[in-house]
Order: sequence, then C-alpha cells, then structure tokens
Amino acid sequence: MTIVHIITLLGTGIVVGFASGLLGVGGGFIMAPVQYFVFMDMGVPADVAIKMAFGTNLLVILFTASSGTWRHSRKGAVYWRAAIIMGTCGLVFAIVGSTLAAYLPGEVLKIAFGVIVLISGIRMLAVKTRQIEREPVKNPRVWFAWAVPLGIITGMLGLGGGVVAVPIMVLALRFKMHNAVATSLAMIIFNSIGGIIGYIVNGLGVPDLPAYSIGYVNLVSGFLLVVSSIGMAQVGAITAHKLPGKQLRFIFILLMLYIGLKMIGVFDWLGWPV
Repeated sequence: MTIVHIITLLGTGIVVGFASGLLGVGGGFIMAPVQYFVFMDMGVPADVAIKMAFGTNLLVILFTASSGTWRHSRKGAVYWRAAIIMGTCGLVFAIVGSTLAAYLPGEVLKIAFGVIVLISGIRMLAVKTRQIEREPVKNPRVWFAWAVPLGIITGMLGLGGGVVAVPIMVLALRFKMHNAVATSLAMIIFNSIGGIIGYIVNGLGVPDLPAYSIGYVNLVSGFLLVVSSIGMAQVGAITAHKLPGKQLRFIFILLMLYIGLKMIGVFDWLGWPV
C-alpha cells in the first residue's frame, strides 16, 4: 500500500464518518468504490477486490455506527425496540448474504450494489413529503419482515444497510427522518457484525489476498478508515439534529443517486471523470 493509498483512505474515512452520523448510513456505499479501486491498484484481482471492499466496509461500519448511535441516543432519537429487533434479525441474515456473495462474480455484486442504491434514492425522491409524516408503524412483525431483506443486502453488498434501511423506515415504517437516521445507525451495529463474520469465514484460504487480511477483511485499510471516521461520526450526528428533516432527506437522496450511477458505470460510459 502506497502513501497515496493511505491518504486516500484517510480522506475517505473523514467523509464516511460525517456521512454516517449525518445520514444514518454505515458509509459502505462511499467506502466500497474507493477501496475497490485501491485494492485493484495494489494488484488484487477484481473479483477478490470487490469482496475485500465489502468485507472491510463492514468492519469500519461497526465502529462508525456505534459512534454515531451513541450521539443520536443522547438526543433521544433512537427507537431502540425497533433497532434491536431489526438488528438481531439482520445479523443472522447478513451471515446468509455474505455467504451468497462469496459465490457470486465480483462484477455482479458491483452492479447490484449500484442498482439497489439508485432505486432507493429514486423512490425517496418520488414520494411526497406528506406521505412520510403519518403515525410510525410499531408492529414488531412488520419490523422483522423488513429486517430479513435488509440483513441479506447487508451481507451481500458490504453495506451497513442504512442506505436501504433509511428509505424503508421513512416510506414503509413512516418514521420521521431524524428517527429513521438514528434508528438505522443502531440497527447497523448488529447487521455489520453478521456481515463481518460471513466475510471472514468465507474468505479464509482464498489466494491473492493483500497482507494483513483475515478472510475478506483487510485490517490495514479498515484501521485507516476507522481512525479517520469515528470522530467525524460524532460531528455528523450533531449536524443532523441542526438540519430540518426535509433538507436532511434531500442531501441523502443526492448522495445515493451519485453513488448508484458511479457503481453501475454510467459516468465511465459517458466519459465523465467524476
């Protein structure tokens, strides 16, 4: 790993930490493209590089989500019952998802990642604001039903789940934006643990892994991202409570649309260096 790689990862961690606390996401949809290109530049085969990016994402997400959740919890914004039920279920199914990912081609995972993020962003953009201001759903069975696909997506695509969980909590569970952000982060703590276990177990013995890797989790990349992101998650969480819900929602949507298009390869096809 070169000095350029180190600086890139540290800078990414700063952005990820802030986005995590601000938007209730683990930041995997930001880290995945960066780590993928870093591992590729290090000579790691593409199929292994994307799985390394996803697995390492989850290690970082565990720390950033814990940091952001602590701050949101102090503000009383976390629906802990929903977070625990959805998170526990998500943990189990994240192991299932990460196991499936180990047997899928890397390019398929990369495109699937972009498509899911893009669809979620479009859905949030299309919904009318008044539709998301009703009484929140408080049925644990409904929480459980949504947690199953969230857990699988977490494991398969190296996401904490927030990039999909926040739209679900806002649109389907009718949580207010600030509560969705906070509860999503708490749920992500559980989801990421399940995904980490799956990526480690399924990556053991795989050839061509970078140094200091445990399965598909790279400790060097993870450390650089954690040290630069964990403090910024606090800053992001504080900022989130100072922004109106509508403004917070549109920031979230714009970021999702960009990352989705980037991972699908639309900007490369158009020849845009973004």
